[in-house]
Amino acid sequence: MLQFIKETTVIPFMKIKGLVEILCLGLVIASIASMVIKSMNWGLDFTGGTVIETHYSQAMDLEQVRAAYTAQGIEGVVQHFGSTHDVMVRVAPKEGLTQQVITEKVRAASQVLDPEYTITRSEYVGPSVGAELVESGIIAIVVSLIAILIYIAFRFEWRMATGAVISLAYDVFVVLGVFSFWQIEYDLTVLAAVLTVVGYSLNDKIVVFDRIRENVSKLPRDMTMDHLFDISLTQTLSRTIITSGTTMITVVSLLLFGGDMIFGFALALTVGIVFGTISSIYVASTWALLLKIERKHLIPKKIEKKEIEMESMDD
Repeated sequence: MLQFIKETTVIPFMKIKGLVEILCLGLVIASIASMVIKSMNWGLDFTGGTVIETHYSQAMDLEQVRAAYTAQGIEGVVQHFGSTHDVMVRVAPKEGLTQQVITEKVRAASQVLDPEYTITRSEYVGPSVGAELVESGIIAIVVSLIAILIYIAFRFEWRMATGAVISLAYDVFVVLGVFSFWQIEYDLTVLAAVLTVVGYSLNDKIVVFDRIRENVSKLPRDMTMDHLFDISLTQTLSRTIITSGTTMITVVSLLLFGGDMIFGFALALTVGIVFGTISSIYVASTWALLLKIERKHLIPKKIEKKEIEMESMDD
């Protein structure tokens, strides 16, 4: 694999672990405060509203469609679906705007755009359905974090599992905080991105933890855990740069050129990957050290037994 760092180089990551942890914790607290004070800008998937789909006889420019809808007093999310001949508008619940009123306004706007239009769908999604989606989304994130805790505790060690779950929770809170602070619409695509971030960030942490466990058996026993973590993190840094860098190229391209339809999805991935990379290096490792993880907690039983036998022979 391509290496950006010399094999003899050791970057002292853990030297500033306390400072970085404080900064990360500050971001998490600020994110939670924003969610409490400003709340989330829930999309129609969660709040409910009216969805109307229209088929036109010709390809339609979304800017023209939005202008025609705005002229009729309709403000909502306008996007293509299926083809450029089909347009969907999603309108949030608003006093005085019933499903019938919105449908008539869409008809009036569509008549101006294309007399041969056809309304293919007109549907109202109640707020109770949206509340169920919010609950399901929260449950999905919590269950995934619990499953990750169990998996890492079984594969590695409970101190590492705790550090990984705390860092993943940090990732989720920071992403949600960005959407809350700037009041960017949070819909099902963003929820999918948040769950994707959890999986992506977990992979980074597994790679780091695996190298730490490997080095426990290879490096001198009198080496401090901080230095062992520094060596392991430095060894995996090239892989982290390559993986995160190539992923960011794709995600940033989606963010800049993907359009309004997937903007939230791409933004959540961008924030999640950047912060997730930092949390993989610092937060997960810092919490493992704060919980007093030691070499004996990570060394495989067979190797530990063999070392004890060798020490007995030397005596």
